[in-house]
Amino acid sequence: MTEHPDKILSRRALNRALLARQLLLQRSDMPVLTAVRHLVGLQAQAPNPPYIGLWTRLRNFRHEQLSQLIMDRSIVRIALMRSTIHLVTADDCVTLRPILQAVQDHGLQGAFGKQLAELDLDALADAGRALLEAQPLTLSELGKRLGAQWPQQDATALAQAVRCRLPLVQVPPRGIWGASGQAAHTTAEAWLGRPLADGASVEAMVLRYLAAFGPASVKDMQVWSGLTRLREVLERLRPGVLTFRDEQGNELFDLPEAPRPDASVPAPPRFLGEFDNMLLSYDDRTRIMEDEAKHRVFTVNGIIRAALLIDGFVSGIWSITQKRKSAVLTITLFRPISSEEREAIRSEAEGLMAFHAPEAESREIHYS
Repeated sequence: MTEHPDKILSRRALNRALLARQLLLQRSDMPVLTAVRHLVGLQAQAPNPPYIGLWTRLRNFRHEQLSQLIMDRSIVRIALMRSTIHLVTADDCVTLRPILQAVQDHGLQGAFGKQLAELDLDALADAGRALLEAQPLTLSELGKRLGAQWPQQDATALAQAVRCRLPLVQVPPRGIWGASGQAAHTTAEAWLGRPLADGASVEAMVLRYLAAFGPASVKDMQVWSGLTRLREVLERLRPGVLTFRDEQGNELFDLPEAPRPDASVPAPPRFLGEFDNMLLSYDDRTRIMEDEAKHRVFTVNGIIRAALLIDGFVSGIWSITQKRKSAVLTITLFRPISSEEREAIRSEAEGLMAFHAPEAESREIHYS
């Protein structure tokens, strides 16, 4: 494969490549299942942001399209990359979860290692599986029931150990638009009726990342996945990929056939939901936001606010407040905007309001 080690990709060129792969330069006609697979899932700590993420990427997306796929078990909610909850296809659930076991182990050791040091984790996982496959449980319920068998152990630590050792999916109504309820869990094997994939390939996962997020550095891939030692994986892949440099001289890897639009390609305004993967999947996030913007989007308590892209870059945050039959979209801008940008934002905002609050009789857009 011909490499381009001396070709430098500017910040704007990287931005446009990212937008193209994230279906944000123009909305896609991909089926929802195909889009979720292409994006390697959507981060989903909260139930509603994945719906916003798909609305902003897909043409004519409707809430029920995703809800139905969750109900029929084609899409599931499970802890994967960075040990955080993602919405992924059933196939990706069984394929990616074994690759990312080390991420779960590392998180458990960091949070509860001392408390669980003397515990037989295999026996605990077996007990947890029996409980969860008999009946979906919240982690609080699971911890209390495990505490009856291990009364000297902290119930939260017991439940988190099972979450680490087993592939736990959150069952509906969790994740269904308009529904409520705590996250109840069962095993992926029980929910999907099939085992996890045997011999899943980390190389294949890295190539999937590049298709959705590239060009990217090794550090970027490690931040996205939570895995370490990916340099050796990229060295094995090197003969089949392209290499570039960013403006700081960092080596970037990419797929030969992946889109890399010209940096001058126009980018329409787009509303991203909370925790959007675009904001979390790089060591160097300057291709999507300035450091000053990051401090306004990422909160000290771990919330990643819903963001507004203008000309492809994070230029504001937004929120919607609903009261009875009224809805107000509040946009906080990080910079002045032109009249043309304001008009384009208004058009996009009206679509967002109609999607987010379809039953509201009055909808207003406020700037702060």
